[in-house]
Amino acid sequence: MFEYNFNFYGWLVLVLAGFFIGISKTGIPGLGMLSIAMTALVIPARLSTGVILPMLILGDIFAVAYYRRHAQWKYLLRLMPWAAAGIIAGYIALGKMNDQQLRPIIGFIVLMLLGLNESEVLDRWNIPKKGYFAAAIGLSAGFTTMIANAAGSIMIIYLLAMRLPKQEFIGTGAWYFFILNWFKVPFSADLGLINPDSLILNLKVAPAIIIGSLSGIRLVKVIPQNAFEAVIKILTIIAAVKLVLG
Repeated sequence: MFEYNFNFYGWLVLVLAGFFIGISKTGIPGLGMLSIAMTALVIPARLSTGVILPMLILGDIFAVAYYRRHAQWKYLLRLMPWAAAGIIAGYIALGKMNDQQLRPIIGFIVLMLLGLNESEVLDRWNIPKKGYFAAAIGLSAGFTTMIANAAGSIMIIYLLAMRLPKQEFIGTGAWYFFILNWFKVPFSADLGLINPDSLILNLKVAPAIIIGSLSGIRLVKVIPQNAFEAVIKILTIIAAVKLVLG
């Protein structure tokens, strides 16, 4: 069992990661990948997925509570069955593959999709409306969220392709991750990634997540739509490049 004993700098990293998780859930979604990378600095990558998951769920609760009426369920229902299948596939693969093998692939996929979205190729071919687009996004997001908690960038691409206003963007993403993150819990617990020690650690970091969630709500009220999308795209590119470079 990994001992969750940290020095001052280790705790500082975890508290900041929790704060950024809160903001990512209710304000700027792209910050989620930064939090995951920060947590992996002080906890081994595989174990960090079990520590991060309850932190994400706490942020999800705030996001769903505040943005629950803004979710666009027609987009969510296309994804859910495929995402669930992706999570199950990720659960099976998690004991057989190293998450470091997957991260560069995820990064390349995200960069490619973001480039296609910016070039308006997706819209020109009406791809976002196709069933196979939702299937591909759902499967890849489900698989990567189980393996490495790295589905945020893929989901951002999907929501950007749907051209949603910022509150609908956040609300739709909030319900997606709330449902899928709870779906992941028994699988993570079965793998030993969520355990009593990791949950105690989560409780200690919870105040930072709550403060971040409340800050995100305030932030999204003042940021213009164009700036909101620009910041998300920049953070997504940074996250994707980080995945590629390791």
